[in-house]
Amino acid sequence: MKPYWPEIMTVKIGLISVSDRASRGVYEDRGIPALEEWLSWAVISKWQALTHLIADEAPLIEQTLLELIDGERCPLVLTTGGTGPAPRDVTPDATLRIAERVLPGFGEEMRRISLHYVPTAILSRQVAVLRGSSLIINLPGQPRAIAQTLEGIFLAVPDCIALIGGPVLELNPALGKTP
Repeated sequence: MKPYWPEIMTVKIGLISVSDRASRGVYEDRGIPALEEWLSWAVISKWQALTHLIADEAPLIEQTLLELIDGERCPLVLTTGGTGPAPRDVTPDATLRIAERVLPGFGEEMRRISLHYVPTAILSRQVAVLRGSSLIINLPGQPRAIAQTLEGIFLAVPDCIALIGGPVLELNPALGKTP
């Protein structure tokens, strides 16, 4: 059977920063730059970021996820922000509403990683889900936490994407190796 994804292609990766204040221009968004910087180091396949800075509004998060997955056909979408217990933190709720399947191991591992750095990580509601041939991962909002979390989980991402029928995503061989 011929794979859907061509051998040589640019992989679209959706990046969504969820922040009421950054989306209103109160302060500069640091989530998308942190994601782009980390991915530029970690992913050696040719890739393109499709970025969105949006308010923490569930319908808007759902709409943006659907646009990136169903419209742009991104095999990977990473969100940052809106994963805590505050009433305005609705990223996981919106993500779960558009999901077809949940991958609880990602959320468990992200919280375990973060607990090494901050005791409040137990309050995180990060999730990872599948929709069609796309993987969505909710990440923390702070740049340092984004990098720490991705370092701990990202080795599983290419295998997951391949198993759901997505493209090959090649990683930097240094990923996951202690310096």
